[in-house]
Amino acid sequence: MKNKIDRIITELYALGANKVSVIDAMDVVTNVSFRDMCKSNACGMYGKCWTCPPDCGDINQLIKSLGKYSKVLVFQTVGKLEDSYDFEGMTEHKKQFLQLVLKVKKMFISDNTEALVLGAGGCGICERCSKRDNELCRFPDLAIYSLEAYGIDVYALSKSADMKYINGQNTVTYFSAVFFN
Repeated sequence: MKNKIDRIITELYALGANKVSVIDAMDVVTNVSFRDMCKSNACGMYGKCWTCPPDCGDINQLIKSLGKYSKVLVFQTVGKLEDSYDFEGMTEHKKQFLQLVLKVKKMFISDNTEALVLGAGGCGICERCSKRDNELCRFPDLAIYSLEAYGIDVYALSKSADMKYINGQNTVTYFSAVFFN
């Protein structure tokens, strides 16, 4: 497994990750109150995506499911923005980030390695989530759940992984965590 993780880390850097770290799963801080942020619908995805609350599952069960893993591969990307109102740049960087997360998920799938791959915000694989049309998820094996949906404190995660949560003016930072054994 170590060789596989080393290979994935090397590939992550080649694909644009700014920082990558492996931490113990027991160092991940969770809190059910993070689900309240989802309920406030600040990102606009509450109830509109299969991988977001309330459809992603019971917060206590999701947190409990993390306990079956011993390690976490954490990676981040940092995108440069024209200014703090560059929403187009934020959106474009998030698309690139989600493609990176999807590539990592496919790496674990191709090796038949059980892993839980979590990203930032809603899934983003489909242009429009099938949830909005009352249809089943088109890609349930590839769907990416968010760190927040699992109650993960991303700020604490960044500290555990020795990463900066904020990377300077006119930047946007996205995190992913891959739980594995």
